[in-house]
Amino acid sequence: MMQFTIKALQNQQLKSFNVIAQNEQAALAQVKASGCVVLSVAATQTVAVLSGSVFANLRLFKPQRFPLILFSQELLSLLSAGLNLFESIEALAEKEQQPEIRRVLEGVLDRLKEGKTLSSALEQFSDAFPTLFVATLKASEKTGGIAESLKRFIAYQMQLETVKKKVVTATIYPAMLIVVGGLVTLFLLGYVVPKFAFIYEDMGGDLPFLSRLLLQFGQVINQHGLFVAIGLSALVVAVLFAFSQRAIKLKLLALIWQIPTIGEHFRVYQLARFYRTVGMLLTGGNTISASLSMVSGLLSPALQVNLQQAAYKISQGISISAAMEQHELTTPVALRMLRVGERSGQMGEMMERAASFYDDEIARVIDWATRLFEPLLMLLIGLVVGVVVLLLYMPIFELAGSIQ
Repeated sequence: MMQFTIKALQNQQLKSFNVIAQNEQAALAQVKASGCVVLSVAATQTVAVLSGSVFANLRLFKPQRFPLILFSQELLSLLSAGLNLFESIEALAEKEQQPEIRRVLEGVLDRLKEGKTLSSALEQFSDAFPTLFVATLKASEKTGGIAESLKRFIAYQMQLETVKKKVVTATIYPAMLIVVGGLVTLFLLGYVVPKFAFIYEDMGGDLPFLSRLLLQFGQVINQHGLFVAIGLSALVVAVLFAFSQRAIKLKLLALIWQIPTIGEHFRVYQLARFYRTVGMLLTGGNTISASLSMVSGLLSPALQVNLQQAAYKISQGISISAAMEQHELTTPVALRMLRVGERSGQMGEMMERAASFYDDEIARVIDWATRLFEPLLMLLIGLVVGVVVLLLYMPIFELAGSIQ
């Protein structure tokens, strides 16, 4: 199977489709069946598909993502160097080596040649340029402050990436411990335990019950290693498939939110992203109503409902701080900062400060949780391995005691 990227016109709008098909003709047929006029087609990669398997629902090969941060940084550098907007994007397109990325940039240039604004041109390529990025630039086009908008967006993305990296880094070591501990346990059960079983086979019923149970379990793993490996692989695939389903993710998140302390930290993390994004949009010149409508996807379903209700009350004339407080979208510190922002007229800046405050708090929580969880995990792995070894040697200890 091949994956094709097809550019086509649908209802007078340019759209990009990623289609998996046996060949180019089959891919074109799928797009034309929806009433589209095909402009271009390109084969991007070969895709492994297992028919009738859960692998068919997993995205094993993800299409290349548009490097939005790098594009913003390079565009800002060229604009700061004195090039105009068209010349800057043209230079980026000429130096680009990746065909898909160059095709997007050339498409933006074509829209600019038609007299469209930068934001309107970028809107035609929603797969590459998210709504937040387009909205940030659209608000600045009236004042000519595109460079400042790019600086704000780059700073915003860097802050989000910093928090994400801290979370990912905190999970790497525990994940390695779990993998290594699991492999050691499997080695003991599948190789060492069967060796001891041959030694103890003459003792028969004289073995302690738990030791006898362990030896039988180890022999099963040793004799049916292939089936055990297949079973473990199927379990891993099932877990990955489950976590790829949005409904399961939402249920898991809802369960986590029920845990008193952990749920509150998750809420603060989401509010920090929410405040930072709204603050960036407000600072860039967007209205509060437009900003709130664009950021609802950053919140959990429960908080999205609260945000809709708060946005409605704000549109009716209620202050931002009061509406946020009524619908549990604030914390004590954030509420005070919102009130200061209303009095000073610097709501965007106050929201960004509130986000920075809670980013620091989240970093401290992650550090504390890592320091606590890693020793507990090591203790658990050591306990499992120790129990296996103890059950293996228990018959020897009893035999030595009977001899004495």
